[in-house]
This record gives sequence, structure tokens and C-alpha cells, in this order.
Amino acid sequence: MADRVIEVREITKIYRMGAVEVPALRGVSFDVARGELIAIMGPSGSGKSTLMNILGCLDRPTAGEYLLDGQAVSQLSDDQLAGIRNRKVGFVFQSFNLLPRMTALANVELPLRYAGMLGGTREKAQAALEAVGLGDRLTHKPNELSGGQQQRVAIARALVNNPAIILADEPTGNLDTRSGQEIMGLLVTLNREQGTTIVLVTHDPEIAAYAERVIHIRDGQIERITSGKRAEAVP
Repeated sequence: MADRVIEVREITKIYRMGAVEVPALRGVSFDVARGELIAIMGPSGSGKSTLMNILGCLDRPTAGEYLLDGQAVSQLSDDQLAGIRNRKVGFVFQSFNLLPRMTALANVELPLRYAGMLGGTREKAQAALEAVGLGDRLTHKPNELSGGQQQRVAIARALVNNPAIILADEPTGNLDTRSGQEIMGLLVTLNREQGTTIVLVTHDPEIAAYAERVIHIRDGQIERITSGKRAEAVP
């Protein structure tokens, strides 16, 4: 696969609870090309959340190798992982995770400030909000926005640092059907028009259908990899 942005090689994750070892991932391997939209799908307890935490540099594997944008991250220190998360990964969560007392613009500016950017943060945040259709909601706080609009703010925040990947964990889980379809349409548009690499983590086959490939996980292993129905899902 040309120009891989994610390379996962025989990743294993074992949690230790006293003397008991609980394997969450058992030798998982796959690649994601730059500009691809994939879904990781599996039931509760399948290991998909553990895999997402590793892909997002929130956790380390017990064994195996993970390369993000060409950099081996499996053995990095906590501070190094934090730096990689800020520069290379944009997160979109089911619960939005916006700061309630801050405006949409201020919420989107946060990753830029954490990265130490001193000038131009307002302009970049505004451009990101305009890209997700919220140019007229810059000064609104989360409680003044609908669920779908809050998720758009979260997507703008994930995009603002131009990350190598966006990890979207059940991004429509707290939304009604129409808002969920709008958010998925937005993610597909960003993927198609800007070449944003997106990894969806979901248990919902309707959400997974938006992806080009679906990695099915069960009992900590890849069960199969199938093609999504992206062409039919979004006109």
C-alpha cells in the first residue's frame, strides 16, 4: 500500500489484574493509506476501543509495532506521546467533549494554543469552523448549539492542526438519525475534498457503510476485512 499513514504490526495488548492477564488485542496487523476512510467495527469487548487508544497514542501496546505517519510510536515516553497526539491526531468523540463556558471559536483554538502557536489562532479556528458550516456560530457556547452543531465544532477542533489522521469514536452515537447522517456526510466530504485520513470506530453497520474498508474485530483479533458501501451511502 503506497504512502501508508498507519502501519500496525502484530499489536498485542494485555491488561494485568493482579495475577490475572486479560488479553485485549491478539496480534493485530493492518495498514491505512493516506487519504483513506476506514471503519473499525466490533461488538462490546471486541478490543476496538483498546485499538483506538493505541492508534490515538493514548496507550501503548504490550508488544508489536505501530508507525504513525512514518514514526514508530510504540515505545515513546508519555511526553513524546502527548506531542504526537497534539500534532498528528484529531479526536472526535461521541460526547463532543467541548468546554461548556467557551465559545465555539475558543474551543477550536485550544489545540493551537496547546501546540504553542502564538499568532493566527483565531483565523485558523474561524477557517476550520467555516469549513464545517459554522461560520455564523463563532461566538455561540455549546449550550446554544444543537447536538449536530456541537459535533461539527468538535470536528473543526480535530481538523485545525492539520493532523495526519482523525479518529472518530462513535461520532453519531449521541445524535438523532438526521443529524447523524449530516455528520457522516461532512466527514466523507472532508475525506474526499481535503484528503483527510479518517478512522471511524463503531459498532453500527450503517456508520461503517460510509467507509472504504471495514476492519471487523472480535475477541481481540481481526476477523475479516470487507469493503464498505461508501459510494451508495453518500451521493
